[in-house]
Amino acid sequence: MTDGLKRLWAPWRIGYILGDKAPNGCVFCRKGASKDDRADLVLERGAHAYVLLNTFPYNPGHLMVAPYVHVALPAELPVETQHELWDLTVKWQCRLVSVMKAGGVNVGINLGAVAGAGIIDHMHVHLVPRWQGDTNFMSTAGDTRVMSQALEELYDKLKP
Repeated sequence: MTDGLKRLWAPWRIGYILGDKAPNGCVFCRKGASKDDRADLVLERGAHAYVLLNTFPYNPGHLMVAPYVHVALPAELPVETQHELWDLTVKWQCRLVSVMKAGGVNVGINLGAVAGAGIIDHMHVHLVPRWQGDTNFMSTAGDTRVMSQALEELYDKLKP
């Protein structure tokens, strides 16, 4: 290429870009019902919700908290599920700071396709750890994510 730009290649992203976004049905329902927590990167299970690593993370340690019940909006969740979802979000935000030494954590919920939800029918909470000087600009400037740790290694580090 002769345009003078440097490029960082992230060929692992093509699996997400071209892949079926809902293989074997809803990914959150499937992982919620699975018994193989390590294979599904499930870190903790509660009575109404569970915590898992994002398979296509924005940063190392990108977690999601999902209810077992298949609903699109928080208002559709039973009250006990709302409480546990938030309790797990708070607990794992603290764990990301403690274990990964994150300087901050972005916590967010994308509700609907227009809001950026990749999976619109099963709401979930994202926790993205951040560090001073991290490479977050890369996705804006280079359409690239820089991942510094393998998911399996991170799973073993975060799993209580």
